[in-house]
Amino acid sequence: MTELENRLERFETLTAECELIARLATDSTKREFYLKLSERYRQLAVDMRQAIASQAAA
Repeated sequence: MTELENRLERFETLTAECELIARLATDSTKREFYLKLSERYRQLAVDMRQAIASQAAA
């Protein structure tokens, strides 16, 4: 696995973990925080997929 693929996997894992924490959170502030954090990790994963695709096309 390349470094980019490792990072993609990590971002996907972090997204799932943040979503789980948000679902389990009883405090609305923490829930919102973890939902926003999961969205950020999801976007990083999308960006990483694009980088991998670009690298493969080159």
